[in-house]
Amino acid sequence: MVPRHEIFVVILCLGIASVVGTRLLSSMAQALQTHEVIPDVVDKVPADVLNITYPNNLAVEIGKVLTPTQVKDQPTVQWNADPNAFYTLCMSDPDAPSRQDPKFREWQHWLVGNIPGSDVSKGEVLHQFIGSGPPQGTGLHRYVFFLYKQPGKLTFDEKRLTNRSGDNRGKFSTKKFAAKYNLGDPIAGNMYQAEFDDYVPILYKQLGV
Repeated sequence: MVPRHEIFVVILCLGIASVVGTRLLSSMAQALQTHEVIPDVVDKVPADVLNITYPNNLAVEIGKVLTPTQVKDQPTVQWNADPNAFYTLCMSDPDAPSRQDPKFREWQHWLVGNIPGSDVSKGEVLHQFIGSGPPQGTGLHRYVFFLYKQPGKLTFDEKRLTNRSGDNRGKFSTKKFAAKYNLGDPIAGNMYQAEFDDYVPILYKQLGV
């Protein structure tokens, strides 16, 4: 028989976790609306927060300002996944070349489909990861991540893009992509903001800009 005090501790921990989770979701909903990610990128607030961690244990906090140097390498992405389901992960910048003049909205940074469970490394890479590269003088850009649960394993006809060129990345639409493959609304999301720093010219050289 489990002692009463241990049962109490478990219930207390579950209660705290529930409160923290609710606050995170409330924070995300408020941030996505405040930063106008809704409706610029998607129409509805996802039900869960996507856990994104860059090297050196740098966790993405919704709306936080990070530097291109800090987010230049592909992050680890985690969520509560159904091991028998497939998922699509999308990262984009709706502020290309600037938030005031987003004529290239959205600029696609990372797109992976057919992710089995939560193992992104085993997904089908449609667009290889490219870090943040906001042009100098264009202020803060929003970098948004959305996760979709697929209706099943899909056949994607998108052109595969490498991280050695910026061609065919502009004017992407997360909404249209989701509609094309019947993905529904995103089930999880996150975002950060970034503006130009000394890493951006290095990235542009990599992309042949």
